[in-house]
Amino acid sequence: MNEHEHDASTRPAVSRPRTAPEDPPTAGLRRELPAEVPARASAAAREDVPQEEPAGPVLTGRQRLVQGLWPPRLTRAQLIVALLLFGLGFGLAVQVASHGEGDSALRGARQEDLVRILDELDDRTERLEDEKRGLEKQRDELENSSDQAEEARKQTIEKERQLGVLAGTVAAQGPGITMAIEDTNGTVEANMLLDAIQELRAAGAEAIQVNGVRVVAGTYLTDSGNGVDVDGNKITAPYRFKVIGKPQDLEPALHIPGGVVQTLEKEQATVTVERSTKIVVDALRAAERPDYARSSSR
Repeated sequence: MNEHEHDASTRPAVSRPRTAPEDPPTAGLRRELPAEVPARASAAAREDVPQEEPAGPVLTGRQRLVQGLWPPRLTRAQLIVALLLFGLGFGLAVQVASHGEGDSALRGARQEDLVRILDELDDRTERLEDEKRGLEKQRDELENSSDQAEEARKQTIEKERQLGVLAGTVAAQGPGITMAIEDTNGTVEANMLLDAIQELRAAGAEAIQVNGVRVVAGTYLTDSGNGVDVDGNKITAPYRFKVIGKPQDLEPALHIPGGVVQTLEKEQATVTVERSTKIVVDALRAAERPDYARSSSR
């Protein structure tokens, strides 16, 4: 045994601590990428755990719009504006409907009836033009007269006479018509006679008398048993109208489609209208002095 062998055998043995075997190279690589394992684990967890169903059905765009609009959330100002717009729309609808009814009545009229209506409108326009020319003439006379005071007095007297005719305080005569209404069934009512008076006034009637009662601006009619009260005076059928005005305007106004004569005939009444060159309206009304109103002229 050589020296080296002696030394090795005689040298006390030194104990070395045992170490765990080294990990394979792949283990060190996994520790360098720690996020890869949790990512795979979370993916596996998502695959194992069942997904929760949506809370409710998916709403369409229209459904979301309806949910946003209803129930409405209005302020007081918005509510007031909405009510005003509703009232305006309702009024316009009623007006359009009323015009539509009038248009339908005209569409159903005969050609001769339409011609008569147009003639009546032309006559009314002509009357208004005559009245305008008369007023302009009075103005010119007052401006050009050398004695304006005397001219003003004459015009005042003439105006008083005209107002007396309209107020029923003086008698009147002139061309016009007479109308007789026979009511054997008692179906004629006060509102029908009032419609006749209003139609005659619109056609240019200047003085009207019914069964001895003078009709003026403030005249009222009411039903009274088997007759009609005119300003508190009881009258019964037959109802006789005496009207002063232009006969060519008064008679056609009563015969227009849907007018006075047609309405009365539907009630089984008989209506007779005659023209005359002289009608006398002699029923008078007492002049009434107002209690409080006084002339403002000085």
